[in-house]
Amino acid sequence: MQTSVSDIATRIVGISSMATRQVLADLAGAYMQCSGVEVSFESVGGVDAAKRLQAGEPFDVVVLATDAIDKLVAAGRVVADSKTDLMRSAVAIAVRAGAPRPDIGSEDMLRRTVLAARTLGYSTGPSGVALMKLFERWGIAALVRSRFVQVPPGVPVGQLVASGEVELGFQQHSELMHLPGIAVLGTMPPGSEIVTTFSAGLCVTSLQSKAVRALLGFMRSPAATTAKRRLGMEPA
Repeated sequence: MQTSVSDIATRIVGISSMATRQVLADLAGAYMQCSGVEVSFESVGGVDAAKRLQAGEPFDVVVLATDAIDKLVAAGRVVADSKTDLMRSAVAIAVRAGAPRPDIGSEDMLRRTVLAARTLGYSTGPSGVALMKLFERWGIAALVRSRFVQVPPGVPVGQLVASGEVELGFQQHSELMHLPGIAVLGTMPPGSEIVTTFSAGLCVTSLQSKAVRALLGFMRSPAATTAKRRLGMEPA
């Protein structure tokens, strides 16, 4: 992708959720090579990122779950016509490395595995909300509620799985796939899939509208596809 740098900034500062941290770092490096523009993302818990933007903290670009971007648009914190869907990320399931690997090949087997687990780890993000709705649909939410371990914003579920604090962990595949000390069983089986779309937007506080829109075009382009797939995501 050819990008002229004569009329755009030399540095763009963004904020994102932890789920997209690795893929955004990869894309930022690739964009620097082809455009000469440095892109720096601060990755934190998605809930915290949204709160900071709502409070008016200045950033050029934000990457969060699409519903979070919609709320920021409605609140006047993200420019509406800049919203760009970037990638889809499926929730995966992990156990501690060396632990028995339960069968999660079907929705029924996953339900049995959940009922048998001593502790269930999940995140504060949209995947955690969707997981709670799934347990309610299965009619087991009340049965397993006392086993829930919700990790603090920005802390990987896999970290608690690796330490043994959580027996069965659920989080975005991109956040689990490179963590040491865990074994990823796979993504949620058919019928119970949880997939989050992550979108980007131009922050109203940015003074570099043209530069950010050029970056969004790159992150949406076919040039970004390989990095997304290598890091557990699919283009949106």
